[in-house]
Amino acid sequence: MANLIVRNIDDRIARALKIRAREHGVSAEAEHRRILEEVLIRPERRSFVDVLGEIPDVGTDENFARAQEEETREPFDD
Repeated sequence: MANLIVRNIDDRIARALKIRAREHGVSAEAEHRRILEEVLIRPERRSFVDVLGEIPDVGTDENFARAQEEETREPFDD
């Protein structure tokens, strides 16, 4: 494992990190590792085509056709 030293961090960032770490019940160092991992090693984004390919086949277009009303009215006909 590598060591990472970050210098010249704004005091507001250091305070925010400590507060966030306290809220999660971990050390600032552990929270720092978690943030870096979350941002840099996130799952790859899937393409829209891949997502569409995972939609299950639940029927044909005819199964989802809208039923037309028997009586049709002319627009603005009261």
